[in-house]
Amino acid sequence: MESMLNKLKSTVTKVTADVTSAVMGNPVTREFEVGRHIASGGPGMSWRIYNGTKKSTKQEVAVFVFDKKIIDRYQKFEKDQIIDSLKKGVQQLTRLRHPRLLTVQHPLEESRDCLAFCTEPVFASLANVLGQWDNLPSPVPTDIKEYKLYDVETKYGLLQVSEGLSFLHSGVKMVHGNLCAENIILNKSGAWKIMGFDFSISSSNPSDAEPKYVCKEWDPNLPPLCLANPEYVAPEYILSVSCDAASDMYSLGVLIHAVFNEGKPVFQVNKQDIFKSFSRQLDQLSHLSPGLLSQIPEEVREHVKMLLSLTSNVRPDADQMTKIPFFDDVGAMTLQYFDSLFQRDNLQKSQFYKSLPKVLPKLPKRVVVYRILPALTSEFVNPDMVPFILPNVLLIAEECTKEEYVRLVLPDLTPVFKQQEPVQILLIFLQKMDLLLTKTPPEDIKNSVLPMVYRAVEAPSIQIQELCLNIIPTFANLIEYPSMKNALIPRIKSACLQTSSLAVRVNSLVCLGKILEYLDKWFVIDEILPFLQQIPSREPAVLMGILGIYKCTFTHKKLGIPKEHLAGKSLPHLVSLSIDNNLNLSQFTSFMAVIREMMNRMEAEHKTKLEQLHIMQEQQRSLNINQMNQSEETKNTPSPATQVRDIDEIFGGSSGSAGVNGKENGSSSTISQPSRVSLTLEEKQRLAKEQEQAAKLRSQQPLAPQSVKPATMTPQAKDLTSSLLNNMTSLKNLSLNSGTRTMPMQGGTISSTLPAGPTMGGMGTMGVSNGFNSPMGFQTGGMGMCMRPAAPGLYGGMATTTSTPNFSALTQNQNQPSKPNDMSALDSLFTSSKPKVSMNQMAPKPAPVATAPSPWLNQFGTGQTAPMQATPMGMTGVQGGFGMQANPFFNPQNFSQPVASSTINAGVMKQSASVNNDLKDLFG
Repeated sequence: MESMLNKLKSTVTKVTADVTSAVMGNPVTREFEVGRHIASGGPGMSWRIYNGTKKSTKQEVAVFVFDKKIIDRYQKFEKDQIIDSLKKGVQQLTRLRHPRLLTVQHPLEESRDCLAFCTEPVFASLANVLGQWDNLPSPVPTDIKEYKLYDVETKYGLLQVSEGLSFLHSGVKMVHGNLCAENIILNKSGAWKIMGFDFSISSSNPSDAEPKYVCKEWDPNLPPLCLANPEYVAPEYILSVSCDAASDMYSLGVLIHAVFNEGKPVFQVNKQDIFKSFSRQLDQLSHLSPGLLSQIPEEVREHVKMLLSLTSNVRPDADQMTKIPFFDDVGAMTLQYFDSLFQRDNLQKSQFYKSLPKVLPKLPKRVVVYRILPALTSEFVNPDMVPFILPNVLLIAEECTKEEYVRLVLPDLTPVFKQQEPVQILLIFLQKMDLLLTKTPPEDIKNSVLPMVYRAVEAPSIQIQELCLNIIPTFANLIEYPSMKNALIPRIKSACLQTSSLAVRVNSLVCLGKILEYLDKWFVIDEILPFLQQIPSREPAVLMGILGIYKCTFTHKKLGIPKEHLAGKSLPHLVSLSIDNNLNLSQFTSFMAVIREMMNRMEAEHKTKLEQLHIMQEQQRSLNINQMNQSEETKNTPSPATQVRDIDEIFGGSSGSAGVNGKENGSSSTISQPSRVSLTLEEKQRLAKEQEQAAKLRSQQPLAPQSVKPATMTPQAKDLTSSLLNNMTSLKNLSLNSGTRTMPMQGGTISSTLPAGPTMGGMGTMGVSNGFNSPMGFQTGGMGMCMRPAAPGLYGGMATTTSTPNFSALTQNQNQPSKPNDMSALDSLFTSSKPKVSMNQMAPKPAPVATAPSPWLNQFGTGQTAPMQATPMGMTGVQGGFGMQANPFFNPQNFSQPVASSTINAGVMKQSASVNNDLKDLFG
């Protein structure tokens, strides 16, 4: 590997050194950058050919360099002769201008080390192509080594040489004198050009007279570079020191032989004894054997034999040679026509370009790409010719590789993409859109091709709009989503709405239907489906197009239409369209089939949703019932004393209030009480302890009844209304030692199913539902009603009072008799859904004396907090958020009917049993 790198390094260094030494100090380097050594040519293959560029314009050129080192072995006067001969040739070439002669871009410049001049870009000399590799870089460039001339190239090349000679002989009255393979240069596009005028001879007669050429005698003692190539020189030039235009025609005959015989001339000449060699040639030329010309094509063989004739008068002249049938080849004539395009008018050009697609497949790719394509693209500057040129360019592009297309075709096509006139340009591009999108790089597609497509959608020509809408779906997958969403779809919608052509409208709908799969669901629902309702026409084709878009959207796996959109927009629109009078039976049937399919899916989806919702509700109800049953198992039957305390908690501690059946209310409210999702570790520990206690209670033997002295109750009736009013007026003066606040308890239920959490000072925690299925924690002391939120913001917007009412104030009037107050002013606070009952009818009356409480309850002691039944509580008349109107969720019907029982002291309440009936009517 290292040796290979060293070899490569030495080669590069050698080439760089050669270039540097060859042109260093030459004035040509001031204006031109000299590049790689690519070929050799000229007399004796003495000129090295480099590629190069002009510094100011970056124009590509070829730099011919003659290194004076190769003549160091000669004497000074011989060196001068060689230099003078080379200078003469270049200067003569510079003065002559013709398409068949090598074009000089910069005249000859001489420096101490070299001669140099610049020409049009060059590929190689004909001698290089035919296998003569003298003065070439080592190794020989691959493109030269593997280059093979096609028949059309050979024919047209020889035709070009003949035309060049015709120009010299007829136009300039000049004999070239050294026409050979070394002095034929193939330029970058493959054209054959003549150079090497070192031994040219101009006519000595005036231009209007018969030309007369005077040649020098052949001097074998001169350096080879000062003599023409003897293998191509006519015999009379050597033997009789005479020459004319026919001498160049002899050289042309030898050149044709060399082209078809791998570069070999007709005869090998001994340069040391040239006169003797030519004497032998005379005998051979007078009797040419058939095998000598066997490699030459038969149609030109006879002409070559005439060119090699000893008698100059028999040789065809250059003008005659250009007209022989051998050159009447379609390919050669096509190339010739391209070279003379500048002489044709637009009508002639258009006729030629129309027939060109028939000829292009018959030509070699190299000829088409490097000879014909540049000639075609150069005509793009003529807008009128673009519609005739463009099909041929795109036909050539199909045969190019992607790299060749990007390098040779795309740069010339890019400006044409932006041309809007004539409209045929858009039509041609749209027909070849698959080619453009396949071979054009993505960035160029985005910047050049797609903008052209967008313009085509808005083109004034209906034909172009139809074609564009038809081909867009074929390459929609290559269009980026933002471009499709923001540039393409709006133009298609605009074309559909604004056109007066039914075909364009229908094609717009068909195009949208085909590219739906490349759009996202919500863009289709928000932009495409509403657009369908804006289409004004009601032709059957348009209606079926609308139906197709609805169906594609509805049935596509990625898209789909939500049932809300189906019910609100899609189905009403389709139903209204389905009864249009323009539709026939089959079209109406198609509409109804889609409508039924939409209805069935909408029904199935909504039914499934409702069934799932119903199942969830049933599961929730079953869960709540199970929780209620579990809570009832752990409860004990409340004693009369417990019921009395429950009433005290509700009505501020008055034992003479009306009794309420807490069990019924608790069970009814527990159904709506949700279970807590997660418990803290302390809560789980407390729950475990309570479950253990409950299990112990269930396993104990029933306790024997014991005589307990009933609690003495004041026989006087408690005035409930007066107590409530006193409580409300004392709200501002009340306070708690703990400094906590209470929450409104309207419509709430205290859940006894949750365990008590950590307490402070022997106070337990109870969960309270606020009607929103969110558990709330309260702290209770014993069986009292001192409550506060467990955490800030726990109740989600429920009002709280600034102070806590002291319910003990209600017990101060227990033993004081008082007459019933007039409570008719509170009648308006209750709803009118039930028969109106006055507050006067609700005055508390004495009830039978409560039975003794169950003695087993005393075993827990007063310091323990027993699970408490969920008891509904209502508080009326409380200012600052405690009234019925302050809580929109308050509902008197949530209260259960109080049941008259023996839990109230019979000596305390003397009212009639009709009070219970009134309460039942009032609270349901």
